[in-house]
Amino acid sequence: MRAFCAIRPSLDLSSLSRGPFPISRTGLPFPEKLFFCRAKFADSEVDGSFSLRVVSPTVITAEKEEAKAVLTLFLKKQGLSNAVAARIINKSDLFIDHLVSRLHSVHKSRYLVGRELTTLEIRDALTPYLESLLEEHGRTLVDVVENFPDPPVKDKPVTQVSPPDSAVDSKKLKAVSRVSETGPAGKLRPQVLYLMELGMDLEKIKVIIRRFPSFAYYSLEGKIKPVVEFLLELGVPKSDIPIILSKRPQLCGISLSENLIPTMTFLETLGVDKKQWAKVIYRFPALLTYSRQKVKTTLDFLYEMGVSSENVGKILTRCPNIISYSVEDKLRPTAKYFCSLGVDVAVLLLRCPQTFGLSIEANLKPVTEFFLDKGYTVEEVGIMTSRYGALYTFSLVDNLIPKWDFFLTMDYSKSELVKFPQYFGYSLEERIKPRVAVVKDSGVKLLLNQILSLSSRDFEKALKKKIEKQLTDQV
Repeated sequence: MRAFCAIRPSLDLSSLSRGPFPISRTGLPFPEKLFFCRAKFADSEVDGSFSLRVVSPTVITAEKEEAKAVLTLFLKKQGLSNAVAARIINKSDLFIDHLVSRLHSVHKSRYLVGRELTTLEIRDALTPYLESLLEEHGRTLVDVVENFPDPPVKDKPVTQVSPPDSAVDSKKLKAVSRVSETGPAGKLRPQVLYLMELGMDLEKIKVIIRRFPSFAYYSLEGKIKPVVEFLLELGVPKSDIPIILSKRPQLCGISLSENLIPTMTFLETLGVDKKQWAKVIYRFPALLTYSRQKVKTTLDFLYEMGVSSENVGKILTRCPNIISYSVEDKLRPTAKYFCSLGVDVAVLLLRCPQTFGLSIEANLKPVTEFFLDKGYTVEEVGIMTSRYGALYTFSLVDNLIPKWDFFLTMDYSKSELVKFPQYFGYSLEERIKPRVAVVKDSGVKLLLNQILSLSSRDFEKALKKKIEKQLTDQV
């Protein structure tokens, strides 16, 4: 056990954050750009058209529950009580369907290989979207959610809240007005036209401005265009530029020669794969806006945990947002918790750094207690975690429990899950049940690993070989 295990635990503040103001109810017009999509996902895209196949009802049900949990937490962070948040969720089925459709759009490739989304992936996909809606609609967000996809009712009473900061609101209104202004020729400003050419519509630009008003005053030739062209040279697809700028418009306010490039060079010396910059920046563009001191604080922690210099670069490449986690409030307490399970923290950080963004009380402890209740020892839970760090990123109710219940019907010993905890990462309806049924009908038995991890072709070969061997043994 490492020395850090004796450090006094810090509070997990992730569940205690609150938004700057409570959401009130009013009746402003509903934006036409929001729309409803049925819960399907694209297998392929050719010439702008999609080939759709329906996601299994079980998966959709689980994802709806995850989406409800994300929305509930988001509403509570804006100052709403548990009761009010629950009432809103109960009246928002169509909006929940809309959130699920976004998951299928963002992560459609995951469904093609029979892999379910983790709780963390669902949260990371939906939270930024909810934040953008909050920025756009402010105190009318509740009406947007409850009345989706129809316009809010205009005669609803308005809940009184404390007046907003007039200076801040005035600055935002002025900035938004600036990007909407047209010149003598009736054209929008060059900066706005350039952003629209990149694929951003005017409403998306306004959302950015409301969140970061200074962006409205960035010059095209001096700030925006040089950064965009630099990103394109790095291999960032043009279609990703609007997403990156939406996530971190501050990038355009940073000097390329004095800040961005030196920061990237510094991170490359730490092992960040320069060939992966396009993916790294897309995942977490804020990485390039952090100070070296902030980066160094996280690095010191990783080294303290026993992560090698080579693996530090791999961690930053795979999960650049780990830099945003507080060392004392998030990383260190999480490391101490896993250390208590006998997990090699350095290995876990390398294999699944996203786990360190989870809440100890809300995510980690319930999963550990679940396996302990099933008869596993702390040591076995630690082994499972070391072999499959993503285990803790799955929903307990919608993933682990139903898959455990099905596992009990498969005639395997519990030790099989210690050997292959990756079982919980496969879709129950799309992968596990169909393959188990095929094996059962064949009359033979394969290792859990062989049933799930092999490609379709290799699975058929392994099954055929096992059947032939059984026939030979019987002769």
